[in-house]
Amino acid sequence: MSEPLKNLYDQRLIANLCRQISREYVEFDAEGFSHSVFDEEWDGKELKQRMAHISESLHTFIALDYVDAIQILKSVAPNFSGFEYMFFPGYIELYGLEDYEESIVALEQVTEFSSSEFAVRPFIKKYGLRMMLQMNEWADSSNYHVRRLATEGCRPRLPWAMALPEFKQDPSPVFPILEKLKNDESEFVRRSVANNLNDISKDNPDVVIEVAKNWLGQTKNIDWVVKHGCRTLLKKGQPEIMDLFGFVKPSHIDVEAFMVPSEVKMGESLEFSFMLESAMKNLGKLRIEYAIDFKKKNGSQSRKVFKMSEFESSLSIKKMRKAHSFRKITTRTYYAGAHGVAVIVNGHELCRKEFILN
Repeated sequence: MSEPLKNLYDQRLIANLCRQISREYVEFDAEGFSHSVFDEEWDGKELKQRMAHISESLHTFIALDYVDAIQILKSVAPNFSGFEYMFFPGYIELYGLEDYEESIVALEQVTEFSSSEFAVRPFIKKYGLRMMLQMNEWADSSNYHVRRLATEGCRPRLPWAMALPEFKQDPSPVFPILEKLKNDESEFVRRSVANNLNDISKDNPDVVIEVAKNWLGQTKNIDWVVKHGCRTLLKKGQPEIMDLFGFVKPSHIDVEAFMVPSEVKMGESLEFSFMLESAMKNLGKLRIEYAIDFKKKNGSQSRKVFKMSEFESSLSIKKMRKAHSFRKITTRTYYAGAHGVAVIVNGHELCRKEFILN
């Protein structure tokens, strides 16, 4: 099992941080700061809690007003690159909300080294239209990190971040930014546009369906953005989206020889296979998914859909195989008992079998 991300915050990282700050701020108590970070509650803190705790300790040990402290942190931030250094924008989020002008400049500068996508959200909540106009300006930046901040920061459902229920209800303030960046030269930015679009689709599917119809066919890059942005709607088999991407109702397809073991052990993989057979000359354009109906603690089942393959075939028959792992992961708890596995073709469930997880 891979090392937990929270363990990136080790003694070496904090010692390096202390060295860099001490060069800019000679009064910095590096030893006291390190003890403050690795306090008696440190081991119980998760990733985001550790980020926030480091930001709070910086505030304690850089004993200056916000404007002077943020100048030091802006000077230090370019020495560190990676998401684990999001305690720099985290400091701005915690202590700079009342100093809009200074904080906006700082957020723009540090996002190149450790993304400010979480930190901008309290500013959106507090300053509303003013902040969204700023993000529209960022969408025109020559720096792709700043352009990405413009779209990533206003995602309605950004994981791990403060919710923006106002954009779940009405995403219209977000779309001027997405329009600017949908064909951005940076894949990093285009992927963020697609993720924002996918967020919107979960609360406003009709809006995204119309956007998809309007955007599709403009450029190859925009086509990718649209499809990736519609992935939740594709998983749900939304009829208009399935038609838009050419996935017709699979009335000509039969699933044969669906082989599923009767049981699988916890920590191992469920290996299953099946044949796709067409009543026509060819299988055509297919999106193949499978669903696992996981047993819940209360005995009921909860479905999760996984993409398996997508292709266009001139053949009339094709064999498919898949192995789904039941090894321990942090994002799901497995419960022994009856589970199900289903084959989904172009958004339609064609067959299902049950198995026991031991």
